[in-house]
Amino acid sequence: GFHWCEEIRKVSQVPVIFISSAADNMNMVMAMSRGADDFIAKPFDMDVLVAKIQAILRRTYSFGNPGNILEHPLVYQIIDKVVNLFRSVPFIILLACLVPISRLIMGTAIGVKGAIVPLVFGCAPFFTRQIESALADVDPGLIEAAQSMGLDNKDIIFRMYLKESIAGIARGTTITIISLIGLTAMAGAIGAGGLGNFAIMYGHQRNMPDITYTTVVVLVIIVTVVQLIGNYIAKKNTH
Repeated sequence: GFHWCEEIRKVSQVPVIFISSAADNMNMVMAMSRGADDFIAKPFDMDVLVAKIQAILRRTYSFGNPGNILEHPLVYQIIDKVVNLFRSVPFIILLACLVPISRLIMGTAIGVKGAIVPLVFGCAPFFTRQIESALADVDPGLIEAAQSMGLDNKDIIFRMYLKESIAGIARGTTITIISLIGLTAMAGAIGAGGLGNFAIMYGHQRNMPDITYTTVVVLVIIVTVVQLIGNYIAKKNTH
């Protein structure tokens, strides 16, 4: 046990408890010097063992404290307020407000290039909330188990958070794509092309409602296909 404890300590800080009937002082000292966190002599009381395990896990991984891995309250508060700001502005108003920024970045505020900046500012905050919700639904017990196995933050993010939230991310991505389709149609108001521009120019302005209705049907078909694909991915990754 001493050898393997020493080997474990070379690659991980996972808690180690020795349980042995050889409870003389020399063995206890050897265990602690090799990296053990505690030494429990046999026979032992199960309640005492569980209490010691929980205490070591709390000290090692701060399970008893609120918060998440790599938590940075200041950065979160700043991003949270920015996301709320852009989510509260209707897209058609956002198109007008971002005209100077669109001109600065894209060189124009009309056409397809002029619509890119407002579409990014309109979709990114919405998508951010969807991803936040999906990650928040991951069972905290899984994260605690990963930490107890000695996984670092990067492994927990990619092997636990992202892997376990694929279904939620798929649903959020589906909703965002459908929202983007609607925003793209509205972007036709500034000549961004697409179905929105087609419906406005040839349907509304020329008083041809059949073209407008056809555009609506096409949009419904596109949204339905996107939703079916999203539902399939979410279902395949739901445990």
